[in-house]
Amino acid sequence: MTIPEYFPLVDVSGTPHARGVQHGRAVPERVAGGVALYRAQLGRRGLDEATIRQLAQSMLPVIEAYDASYLEEMRGIAEGAGVSLEDIVMIKCRTEMLFGYADMKQAATPPSDPASSEDGDCTGLVVLPARSATGRLMHAHNWDWRQECVDTGIVLRIRSESGPDMLTFTEAGALARHSFNTNGVSLTGNSLTCDEDFRKGAGVPLVLLRRRVLEAAMKSIWASKRYCANNMILAQATGNDGSGISLETSPGEIFWTLPENDLLVHANHWMSPSAVIKLRGPGLPQRPDSTAWKTRSAASRAASNGPT
Repeated sequence: MTIPEYFPLVDVSGTPHARGVQHGRAVPERVAGGVALYRAQLGRRGLDEATIRQLAQSMLPVIEAYDASYLEEMRGIAEGAGVSLEDIVMIKCRTEMLFGYADMKQAATPPSDPASSEDGDCTGLVVLPARSATGRLMHAHNWDWRQECVDTGIVLRIRSESGPDMLTFTEAGALARHSFNTNGVSLTGNSLTCDEDFRKGAGVPLVLLRRRVLEAAMKSIWASKRYCANNMILAQATGNDGSGISLETSPGEIFWTLPENDLLVHANHWMSPSAVIKLRGPGLPQRPDSTAWKTRSAASRAASNGPT
């Protein structure tokens, strides 16, 4: 079976609302599948439909304050797919909604179930041209999330009127996830957790922050209020050269690491020495396999500095 049979290409252009309508009309069954998937997931955590709707509505002013055009695009997706705006918010903001529910219940600590993370157990990889067998930059990511997303994933090509065009692999109904743009910038994201998560008031939903970085620049990460921790790997191919950086973000700080021997890999635990000292991250006890790549990567570097 070819990739297009798994993940249809959705091509959108025009105003934000028009792009959203095109998106929703192209894959309404995949949008509906995502709605059913996350309504069931939130339901297993004790949220009934009325509470899900209330939490989704609470995210609307947060989204609009960050970028009103994103909310317009989401309205268009809902219109095109024949679902409610709250359903589209749920697809994008399920993690934020889940922890908002914990706040509503005045939980002493937010839920720590790794199943609540939107990125599962993922690994990102950048190989710079000097280390690549082809002489070209490689940026790869594995998204270990729900099996059902085989039926909800799409490749979304966005032709923008006001910024770079982009190609993103995402879920139907979402604005972005793992992407690259016409400026040669690529971005992937991995889940991280720390003791600061969801404790400093509402912040930017992660999906929207990733979209903004691809539309604008890396400085968007510093300029945006963050609700929870996350790792974002960015790379840029420039002719026969290239660069990469891993940004580990908590609600309060940003830590970065650069490629070592032209190789950059990140899974689901904090890597920056400063972050390890400053933050308490419950993610590693939940995901001890996150460290496995480090041993393999170190062995590979010790064995050879040749191409990968």
